[in-house]
This record gives sequence, structure tokens and C-alpha cells, in this order.
Amino acid sequence: MKEFIRVVKFTLFSLSAGLIEIGTFTLLNEILHLDYWVSYLIALVLSVVWNFTLNRKYTFKSAANVPIAMLKVALFYAVFTPLSTWLEHFYTIRLGWNEYVATILNMLLNFVTEFLYQRFFVFGKSIDTNAAAAEEGAESAETALAETAEAAETASAAQNKEN
Repeated sequence: MKEFIRVVKFTLFSLSAGLIEIGTFTLLNEILHLDYWVSYLIALVLSVVWNFTLNRKYTFKSAANVPIAMLKVALFYAVFTPLSTWLEHFYTIRLGWNEYVATILNMLLNFVTEFLYQRFFVFGKSIDTNAAAAEEGAESAETALAETAEAAETASAAQNKEN
């Protein structure tokens, strides 16, 4: 269940990052008329910073060293960005596809690969180590203790009733 909730959070934060990326791309490409690839790269960087920040704190609840975690994410994008830029060029110039269709396809590719990369490489050994995770763990322990005490009282009361 915990992993399902993690995927849901990652999805919601990624959707918000996608809105930032599309909004920024639209502003730069349609209104400021910057080159397509410049618009795409700026929009991508803004969405990555947003997504990394929220997912580190709330999805993966990681207390990992931020510069090291960000460096790992930068390594992902050192590969993904040239690949996705090439794909964007291929989709739009070679195949004649709409820029937004190309961007959405790359965003979907990014979503899947980035979740796996962050889950298992960036935050894999530091998941659930920040203060929010510690508080959540303490609350779970208190709830379990209270449930155990309640079960013991019920069992004791049932035994006394039998005697």
C-alpha cells in the first residue's frame, strides 16, 4: 500500500511539473517566439527542479544529501535531455508532428523512467528517512501499541467473563 501511495504522489507531483513545463513552453514558444529547443530546455529545467523538490520531501521522504541527490538527477537529465531533444526534433521536423504531441510523448517517457530512476537509484537507500517519515513512523507505532493494548483488554475482559 505504501508503494501505491508513493506512485500516486509521484504521479500528482509529475502532473503539476507537467503543467509548469507546458505553461513555460507555451509562454516561451508561442508568446516570446524563442527557438523550439530553447523553449523546451528551459521548460524542462523548471519542471525538473519543481518535481525533484516535491518528490524528495513528500513522495520519497528522503533525508539524503541534497547536492548528491540533485547530482544524480542531473546525471539522469544529462542522458535524457539530449535524447528527448533529439526525439522532439525527430517528431516535429522529420515526422512533422505537432510540437505539443511531441512534448507530451517525451513527458510520458520522462515520467516512467524518472520514477524508476529516483525510486531505485537517487532515493533508494534513503526512502522514508526525513522528519515527516519519522513522525509518520512514530504515529504508526503509537497506533499499533494502542490497538495491541485494546486487544489485550478485550481478551482479558472476555476471560474474566468466562471465569
